[in-house]
This record gives sequence, structure tokens and C-alpha cells, in this order.
Amino acid sequence: MPKLTIDGKEIEVPAGTSIIAAAEKLGINIPRYCYHPALPVSGNCRICMVEVEKAPKLQIACYTPVAEAMVVKTTSPKVLEVRKTVLEFLLVNHPLDCPVCDQAGECKLQDYYMEHGQYSSRLGDVKVKKEKKAFSIGKNVMLDQERCILCTRCVRFAENITKTYELGVFERGDHSELDVYPGTELNNNYSANVVDICPVGALTDKDFRFKCRVWYLEHTKSVCPGCSMGCNINIDWDKSRPRVEKGARVMRLKPRHNPDVNNYWICDEGRYNYHFIDENRIQTPQFLNNLISWDKAIELITQKMKSAQIGVLASPQLTNEDLFMLRKLFKEGLNAQVGLKSAFPDAPGDDFLLKPDRNPNTAGAIAILGPSDGNAVIEKAKAGQLDVLYVFGQDLVKLLGKEAVAEMAKKVKLFIYQGSNINDTCAYAHLILPSSVYAEKDGTFTNVQGRVQRILPAFFPAHESKGDWEIMKLIAQGLGQGLTYKNSKEIFNDIAASVASFADMTYDKISDQGMLLKKNAVEKDVAEKVKV
Repeated sequence: MPKLTIDGKEIEVPAGTSIIAAAEKLGINIPRYCYHPALPVSGNCRICMVEVEKAPKLQIACYTPVAEAMVVKTTSPKVLEVRKTVLEFLLVNHPLDCPVCDQAGECKLQDYYMEHGQYSSRLGDVKVKKEKKAFSIGKNVMLDQERCILCTRCVRFAENITKTYELGVFERGDHSELDVYPGTELNNNYSANVVDICPVGALTDKDFRFKCRVWYLEHTKSVCPGCSMGCNINIDWDKSRPRVEKGARVMRLKPRHNPDVNNYWICDEGRYNYHFIDENRIQTPQFLNNLISWDKAIELITQKMKSAQIGVLASPQLTNEDLFMLRKLFKEGLNAQVGLKSAFPDAPGDDFLLKPDRNPNTAGAIAILGPSDGNAVIEKAKAGQLDVLYVFGQDLVKLLGKEAVAEMAKKVKLFIYQGSNINDTCAYAHLILPSSVYAEKDGTFTNVQGRVQRILPAFFPAHESKGDWEIMKLIAQGLGQGLTYKNSKEIFNDIAASVASFADMTYDKISDQGMLLKKNAVEKDVAEKVKV
């Protein structure tokens, strides 16, 4: 492997590594516009030029491979002068409308200009004005040609990642402009990723435009609950609104890099699946359409569950910690019949990230609960063989129809619905318990790869909602069972000690990339794939 020196620091990297990638390993950030680590190298912006000892002229760091004994300078006077000149040319046709630009605060043109800018441009009289400003190029994306610096990241994304080829650069010279091809729109499953990779304000997200300035945002690491892939995300939320009573908290979801799961990308379906976090929430416990306190709700449940035939519909939307508490309380403590039932029927997927299974934790549910048929629980409820039916988050009306749910509600003594959002099933449930959503939870999901990943709470649970495992803990205490977990970490430690496929895992060991289940143990724990 070649050994080289960058800004006086030695590093050894594999042959073929570019200077810009080697510098990143040393924590040296070389400016870039066209370069993106997940896209083919274009080398057209020239902002990443560096000085290489013995080379006759400056080299572009994104395209130049390292060599043995190479000596690189990234901030020499010659390099800094070139960066000023490059920025001057990039700004020749760029409008100075930063105060009204939606990219302000996370724009690399702003950032690099403040560091290296040529503040008195010598080319002020040669501006070529682009005709199209802030127009729609698809269902999610707006394009402002005036702000585009022709880095071609978006073009290469459509050519190499989605292979849908909607975008191109048209005309020549200083009249070149980005646009969609005639008769097409940017409407593929991953269209909004071009907004993430655009280094300036040329491509903006219709959903986020002018909603919130980025410097008001807080960023919380999480996992997308939209399908079993478990793409890594950041929840961007307004830090002035930690409670939902002050208005919508979540402003957007953004992909978070994980090379083993989603790389730098996320599908549009997952990206815009966040409005339920703050909208249409169940606010307080209700019994037969009357608001009641948590104490009264728990008292009612514990009275009805004593010596009762109980059926439970668990959901793969629940975290591993929720599911383990469910197993301890209902399956082991109350000898209830527990079945796993998807809250969402399978939907179309693709061959990239979007999976037909629209649940984030099917693999975790199977590993923790074992094979369990939710349809068997439903049939028992229909036949009047259950005293208590406990449903976690599933909209049974959507899955089974109104008549079937109404019939079940009549035949059981207590029909409990525990979930975060109001749906049609709430009209038939006797008791409704408000639970928190994933963005309000501390816990883990297990994706389709068998990878266990952390989710973190961004803010407080909305209204009077509680975590699913916390609600079950209250029930356990009311029944005199000894489930005394203080937090999700304690539950996960018990999972690792009790479920072979999670053995030796801890929250501390689960890095940002996640941690794989033990394969042989999974095969032992799960004899057959459960039908959810």
C-alpha cells in the first residue's frame, strides 16, 4: 500500500485511493462540489485542486490517485489562490440571493466563499441570466437554473444509482444549463436524493421549501420505519418545539450514511413518511368513548385479565424491547396466545432499497416471539373464544373490514387497542391506549439483513402517550408480575441473555453501522418463517 504525506501527516492507504479520500482519513477536508464518494468522478468543478510535490502544476484531488512517497499540500498559497479564482468563476452567473434561498445555512457555495472567496469580482458585467427559475421538475423537486453550478452530481445520480436518466446538461459554454429531458419528469422512487447531494440551492425539496431555516433544526439519529430495509436517517426537528402541543415538530427526514445498509440514500416513500409523528395522534386513554386516566385504564385491564383467555396481536412495528416485554408479560406471564400480524399489507418494492415488507422489525419480532400466527388469534376472537383481545397498532378494519371487526368487538369482553394514531379500528375498540411513535423511543429494530440498529428519542412523547413497553410494565405491576425494567437498555440486556441470536450484544457494542444477529442462532430460534 502506498505511503504518502498530506499537510505534514503520514498515511498509508490502498493503491488506487484518491488524494481527496486519503485526506478524509486524516480528517483533512478538501473543498469539493462535483465529487461525491458514492458517484463516479467527474472532475469538472476544480475546487479540490492541491499541490503535489514535483508535479508541474496543481492536481485535482478527486481524480488523482495516491502514489508512494507522494507529498501533498492542501492549503499552500498557490492552492488558496486557485480556490479563490474557481469560486469567482462559479459565481459569475450565480444570483446573490442568499437571504431568500432555501439552501442558506447548508450551502457549500456560501461556506467555501466565506473561507476562500474573491470578494471583489472582476467579472461583474458578463452575467448570463438563465430563463427558468424555481420550477417543478417532478412531484418532489424544484429546480432553479440560476443557482446551478453544473457540478452534475444529480445527473450522475440518475445515470448510475437509479439508472432512470431523467436529467442532463443542455447547451454549451456559459449557456449550459441543467434540466430534465423533454417529455420526462424526475419521478423515480429516489428522486429527492438529488436535493441531498446538490451542494447549492439549485435543487430544493417541495415538502421542506420555506418551512424552517436549517439553523433552527436539531438532528437525531434514527432508522426509517417504512420498510424492512431499515435505512439510517436523521430526524430533523424544530428545537423550539420539543412538545407536539406547540405545533408540528418534525420538519424533514434525511438519509444518514451507512455503507452496509443504505449507503447515502433513502427512498421517497420513507423520506416523506413522517407526518404521522405529529398528526392525528391519540392523546389520552379512552374507555367506551370517554376519556379516562392512566390509573383507571390500568386498573380496568388488570381486573379483566385475571383468569381470562387472552389473545394478543403483536406488530413488527414495535421495537425489540417492546416485543420482549410483550413476550414476558403475555406469553410467559399470562399464557396468552400471541400472534404476529403486520400493520401493513405487503406493497411493491424494488431491487434497490424499498422492500415489500413495510415493517422495520419483522426479523426482530420473529427472533423474539418465534413463529406465531396472527390469523389464529383473529379466528379465535371471531369464534368468541377470547375474553380479551389486545391489538398493538394494527388497523384491523383496513386488514379485515368493518363487519369482521365489529363482530369481534361484540364477542370479546374487552377489546384493547394500543397505538399512536387514530384509525378506523379505534371506533370499535372498548379501551384505547396512546403509545409513542419511533421518534419518541429509545430502542432497536432488526432489519431484513438481521442487522440490529439503534433508534433514539428526538423529543418527548406527544400528549399523554407512553412507550409501548412502559405501558406493559404498568400492566405487569398491576398484576403483581416482577417486570421492573427502568429503561430500554436493561430490557435489551435481558434480550441478549435470553434470545440466542442476540447473544453478546449491548447498546455500547451497536455502532452506527449496527450489529448482525448470530446466523446459526437465528436458524435455531426460528424454525420456520412466520406469516405476518
